[in-house]
Amino acid sequence: MDAPAPRDRMGAQTAGLSMESLPPEQDLIVFDGACVFCSAFARFIARHDRERRFLFVTAQSEPGRALYARHGLDPDLMETNIVIVSGRAHMRLQAFAAAMGALGWPWMALRPLGWIPRVVSDPLYDLIARNRYRFGRQACPAPSAELKARLIA
Repeated sequence: MDAPAPRDRMGAQTAGLSMESLPPEQDLIVFDGACVFCSAFARFIARHDRERRFLFVTAQSEPGRALYARHGLDPDLMETNIVIVSGRAHMRLQAFAAAMGALGWPWMALRPLGWIPRVVSDPLYDLIARNRYRFGRQACPAPSAELKARLIA
């Protein structure tokens, strides 16, 4: 007998779930599935998200590209993760801070990183984002079981 499909924190089944069927308040992370940093971030969140708040979408997927475009970002550049918490989208360092804040203790102690003025944090984030593939690419990324269970294709 197959195990029941995983559910998000609101009780919705995540297997086969489409973006259109998600409630607007669903917490979501859009990440570059080929980037070792971004994929590690998504695996970290999936592992430490005890409440299973977040669902995940790769930036390369059709829903991921649509979310980039919806938030005024170039889907071909994939220059930042998008973290949506309680219906509000966050980018760059503010995305990291919002995700950490949603995880609870001890991770929410990193939330004040989002208070760094964007005039300082955005150029630093952009420098890392532009050079992220120098640290390697995942040719065939294999998501962790925690992440795979909440990945929207």
